[in-house]
Amino acid sequence: MKYELGKRPVAGLAVPLAALRSASSAGVGEYPDLAALAPVCEKAGIRLVQILPVNDSGRQTSPYSALSAFALHPLHLSLAALPEAKGFEKETAAFRARFEREGRFPYDELLLAKLELLDRVYDAKLEAIAADKALDAWIAANGWVRTYAVYMRLKRRNEWRSWKEWTEHRDPGPGEIEALWNDPSLAVEHRKQAWIQYRCEEQFAAAARALAERGIALKGDLPILLNEDSADAWSDRESFRDDLRAGAPPDSGAPLGQNWGFPIYDWDALARRGYSFWIDRLRSAGKFYAAYRIDHVLGFFRIWALPAADREGALGRFVPGGDIGIDELRTLGFDDNRVRWISEPHVRTAALLGALAGTPDPAGEASRAMRLALDRIGSEELFLFKPSIRGEKDIDALELGAPAKDFLSAAWRDRVLVGNGTGRYVKAWRWREAGAWGTLSDHERGRLEALFASISRRDDAAWEEQGRRLLGVLKGATEMLPCAEDLGSVPPCVAPTLAELGILGLRIPRWTRVWHLEGQPFVALSDYPRLSVIAPSVHDTSTLREWYEREGEGPRFLSFLEGREGKAEPWSPAVQARMMEALSGANSLLFVAQLQDWLGLAPGWTSADCRDERVNVPGTVTDSNWTWRMPRTLEELASDEAWAAAARKVVAARPAD
Repeated sequence: MKYELGKRPVAGLAVPLAALRSASSAGVGEYPDLAALAPVCEKAGIRLVQILPVNDSGRQTSPYSALSAFALHPLHLSLAALPEAKGFEKETAAFRARFEREGRFPYDELLLAKLELLDRVYDAKLEAIAADKALDAWIAANGWVRTYAVYMRLKRRNEWRSWKEWTEHRDPGPGEIEALWNDPSLAVEHRKQAWIQYRCEEQFAAAARALAERGIALKGDLPILLNEDSADAWSDRESFRDDLRAGAPPDSGAPLGQNWGFPIYDWDALARRGYSFWIDRLRSAGKFYAAYRIDHVLGFFRIWALPAADREGALGRFVPGGDIGIDELRTLGFDDNRVRWISEPHVRTAALLGALAGTPDPAGEASRAMRLALDRIGSEELFLFKPSIRGEKDIDALELGAPAKDFLSAAWRDRVLVGNGTGRYVKAWRWREAGAWGTLSDHERGRLEALFASISRRDDAAWEEQGRRLLGVLKGATEMLPCAEDLGSVPPCVAPTLAELGILGLRIPRWTRVWHLEGQPFVALSDYPRLSVIAPSVHDTSTLREWYEREGEGPRFLSFLEGREGKAEPWSPAVQARMMEALSGANSLLFVAQLQDWLGLAPGWTSADCRDERVNVPGTVTDSNWTWRMPRTLEELASDEAWAAAARKVVAARPAD
């Protein structure tokens, strides 16, 4: 959906679709609620609405755990707006009465109840839906829906379990999915899944048009990765590396790294098909969006990949990335025993016994650990892991107590080099902290450091080439404005590549600092790149209010924004307005604040406890994640003149063209 973005500064609002509340929605934000949001934005002067992914994520609350790259989430389908729901007014009213409540919504209960009611509507209108030529045409134009429909029928038949736990059709052969789709005995169930998607797209597209007709752009969110349990990973094994999982290397916030559990792409396989998967995905998104956020854009340059058998992210490696062969190590003076010393964890008996000293039976537990996980080296009190131990998950499965498992897991991660499964090696992320590193001579350490530095230089060039190539494909696929989530440990090649391609980066002020200077001062808002999006907060952070009230640096940040030192003030809507107006004045083309940050501009729209307004706390799995809803309706917000006046002042602070 074309819209003139990227030409002048614009103020935007970011919100999970699920969080919207209108006079007609039932328990959760629905596609038509975006149309109800349009008058709110128009009154405030907001010209962009950014939403989280709306792909079907099944019973996973996270919108980043998609079951399909293309299918929309039936969670957001408005039952009341369905043409086929005529005659079900009593049922839809009862549904709304059951789920429309204050506070967070019950994701799983609501989804299952909605799917059950959709089943009933479909069964009642089966004859008319079977004869619907428009639905036939839509299915013909959206080939992905046949695979998705077959997958969802099987998934529901298998009680929502992952396809890896199915007993039938777990590994579909050539033509098997199409044969299932064409099976007359299964046609009714398959058509139901297609009909749900057809109506989802219809409602979503209508809402996007309603925004566009008022001059408001809709910005989507495209996660780079897909759930292992997805129709795409199930049906298209060639495009995904099932032996590797994506994550992030260790840092201060996650000392063991992160394992996101998603398979990584096989970019070579995708290239052989002209990147058709990504081009189709973007063109599908272009039906609704004028702009899109590229989640984890660093993954297009290089992805942190770890073996599927590992629980943590510590022993991952960057793909693409240089590796080391045994011949190179021999040239540096490392014979096979020395290579084994730095690449395979060695466990000493004394260390194992010491770790178990506080357990009821240290000697017995150590003996069990040796028997189950370790092989002795000759007659020494020194052990290697058994070949059957491939990662931390294998250690987790052993019949041992937690102290033994914790010790063995830590020992497993203790190495200078990590085998990459092909007989070659990469440096461990924390190779300097490995026990073996301290035993090497200065000469050995110097040679390895020089080799690692050489590989890093080659990696930088490879990452730049891949990032430019892949993002060039994305940029050329549609007219949507691409915006990148470029947070984390960013390689030097990322910023110039994004600028060269006209892709906006992301700036979160609390993290946009001159980190190497004393006091880690904030970067001046006037120094933000023009090609950037400034966001006071995002779904994975605290809100601006919570950051100010609870995390210590808000008052200092307000002083920075206003260029003066003052007495720390308690948070209030007036303080929120001053911060938002100052942030709106940043040099960035787009200023996009979460709905919670906009609501903080006026009394009556905030929670008593600021923590209740957070969307997600990374690294946690709770019922509160992803289930926040605005406290009152969009219609009430549109009629709040005090809020609208405060919001217009924030918008007016945007810099001139």
